[in-house]
Amino acid sequence: MNSILSDRIINMEESATLAMAKTARELKNQGIDIIGLSLGEPDFKTPRHIQEAAKDAIDEGKYFSYPPVAGYQDLREAIASKLRDQNHIAEAKAENIVVSTGAKHSIANVFMCLINEGDEVVIFSPYWVSYSEIIKLAGGVPVLIEGNLENNFKATAAQLKEAITDKTKAVIYSSPCNPSGSVFSKEELEAIAEVIKSKENLVVIADEIYELINFTGQHASIASFPDMFERTITVNGFSKGYAMTGWRVGYICAPIAIAKACEKIQGQFTSGGTGIAQRAALAGLIGDQRPTEEMAAAYLKRRDLVLGLLRDIPGIKTHVPEGAFYFFPDISEFFGKTTPDKQVIESADDFCLYLLNEAHVSLVTGAAFGAPKSVRLSYAASESELKEALKRIKEALAKLS
Repeated sequence: MNSILSDRIINMEESATLAMAKTARELKNQGIDIIGLSLGEPDFKTPRHIQEAAKDAIDEGKYFSYPPVAGYQDLREAIASKLRDQNHIAEAKAENIVVSTGAKHSIANVFMCLINEGDEVVIFSPYWVSYSEIIKLAGGVPVLIEGNLENNFKATAAQLKEAITDKTKAVIYSSPCNPSGSVFSKEELEAIAEVIKSKENLVVIADEIYELINFTGQHASIASFPDMFERTITVNGFSKGYAMTGWRVGYICAPIAIAKACEKIQGQFTSGGTGIAQRAALAGLIGDQRPTEEMAAAYLKRRDLVLGLLRDIPGIKTHVPEGAFYFFPDISEFFGKTTPDKQVIESADDFCLYLLNEAHVSLVTGAAFGAPKSVRLSYAASESELKEALKRIKEALAKLS
């Protein structure tokens, strides 16, 4: 039956994070006590006032019809106001905003609107798993510039300059970064902006979905820098900072021509995002921010807990994440080691499978993020689960020879 499928779907890689989560769920269904640290899924409930806004919207009974394709006007205006006031993107207006069914949908819209066959997109690596597959689906060619453990997994403006060719159409990065938790400083982004401005018609996609989980005290938006608004597509949403992953609300802020193009393609593919979820998102944006701040504080506490536990495991090498809720340790010291059942660990994939089967802890291979010597560990779990997971990992790794 595969012969009926398109080449594009046959050639597309499955999301490694979702694949590992699926495997972990299957083992749980067999009665095995799996601790899942593979998904970027907040373990907090959506704040109460956001839930209540959704209930009120249902009771009002006027949000059941098709929403505007680009999102409700008041939500778009609130997003634009937030971007002006908090991100210092002075040019942001409602007409620059397109609300979509999650930030992943927003990114897919952008690349479908920007990329022609053979166009190159420079990706700051390590990168979120779906970037490269969406780019390839749009006909583009991913070009990776790699950060490593020694420089906190942050590729540089100099690397970007060297990677740009006549075929380069766009650049994409995330900050705070999924999977590394690294955060670009204002100075680092200013240097990147100068490189982007040096090439005509080059644009940057700034994925800021983890903006509210930032431990540096300063979030910088590249669209706020001089002459960068017309070259920047800012991507954000409500999944992480407001614990709204399942509500599926994301958005872009982009120059008018790009925003209109994304609205056009969204009108053909999905139409507007769910009305009830948009009303909930508006409540999150303009309502009480204390639950979000409390969640960020809890993540910081967990980061410090996991940092100490990781550093107590011989062979694990890690930096200190500055945001999001991930560690991305280098585990290459375990390559070539043998498991109790005489299997050789030759890759990060093998490492993750060993820990899943031996320790009953699910992680994600770094190969999916462009860093084959690392694994991603999400600390969006309770402190008790994290302590138990790291205990199991330490014990399982001690069995290698």
